[in-house]
Amino acid sequence: MAETAAQEPIVTGDELIARARALTPVLAAEAAESERLRRPTDAAIDALRESGIFRMMVPRAYGGYELDLDTFLGVGLALGAGDASLAWVANFYVEHNWIFCQFPEAFQKPFFAERDYSLAPATVAPTGVAEPVEGGYRLAGRWSWGTGVMHGDWVIVSAVVPGDDPVPDMRFFALPIEQVAVDDVWHIEGMLGTGSNDILIDGVVIPEERSVSLNTMRDGRAPGSEIHDGPLYRTPMMPVLVMAAAMPAVGQARAVVDAFKQSLQDRFMPMWGITQAERPAAQMRVARAELEMRQTEMLMGEVVEDVMARRNEATLADRARWMASLALAVDQSKQIVASVATASGASAHFSSHPLQRAARDLSTLSCHAVFDLDARLETAGKAMLGLDPGPIMI
Repeated sequence: MAETAAQEPIVTGDELIARARALTPVLAAEAAESERLRRPTDAAIDALRESGIFRMMVPRAYGGYELDLDTFLGVGLALGAGDASLAWVANFYVEHNWIFCQFPEAFQKPFFAERDYSLAPATVAPTGVAEPVEGGYRLAGRWSWGTGVMHGDWVIVSAVVPGDDPVPDMRFFALPIEQVAVDDVWHIEGMLGTGSNDILIDGVVIPEERSVSLNTMRDGRAPGSEIHDGPLYRTPMMPVLVMAAAMPAVGQARAVVDAFKQSLQDRFMPMWGITQAERPAAQMRVARAELEMRQTEMLMGEVVEDVMARRNEATLADRARWMASLALAVDQSKQIVASVATASGASAHFSSHPLQRAARDLSTLSCHAVFDLDARLETAGKAMLGLDPGPIMI
């Protein structure tokens, strides 16, 4: 049974962020082995469990901490500084528990009666089939990008339910890991440590209450917004999802910049008889990296403040701006890492160097559909000009 709110001491946002910062070196130490295994190490997942981070967005009524997006930001950036892949998995585990809290109460209450969090992948691309049957749905198909599936106990998949409504009924469906198969396909350039393998489902029937409309979640008006009093559960889905995906990039870029500063002071250049830090070119390069990094972090912070202020009262223009800002933050993080790599000398280009893993991870991470910067800027520009932003999910 889950621990109750009375049994679990109240944990503040500052305390949970401090725990995440203590995990930064732990995740950094597990990064190479996670990359080799093509999944998170058990040690990394165990350390994350012990920290309590997975309870972050679970309501206090269910034994969670019910902490908001400002805490999510602080935690996510700290984990990202350790390793992008492991932070990606951890952030999505947190966000997917928030998704469980958006399902109908008939599912939520018994679900959280047996646990105070779950480790679950959630796939947004509706590549499988959901056939309506009496009392529920029959699920079948293949869902890719199953982040978290290698340590998962439940899964969340999405599908479009056939119907006559002109607005497609796209829904999330929840089912225990025992009802799915995992196909090991995760052979990829970067983000190897996430183990984001495919999920296969073969005609499993689930009850109606184990589904929730993505359209209502997108607008911050899913069942969770009425079940739970906290404003967190009235937050539109996309900024929460995209924050989870963006923070590993921004956190890892910060770690790269900080390591670069130290390396300039440590690296002696025998041809000149000075440290690299004494070279004007290095001084200008590190100043630019630091200022661009601060700009990116401030942009992330501004988005979080605005989301928390507006929630589901935000306009389409607000939501489009949030998505474009988060995509820009990831693009800037990728460029910062590339710039540091250029200035770090040949030794930083060995495949075993942490900078190379950071470059590989951010190059791959930035290709996620939510970070298509051209599309996000176009959508934001349309909304700013009073035009229909189009079908892209915001």
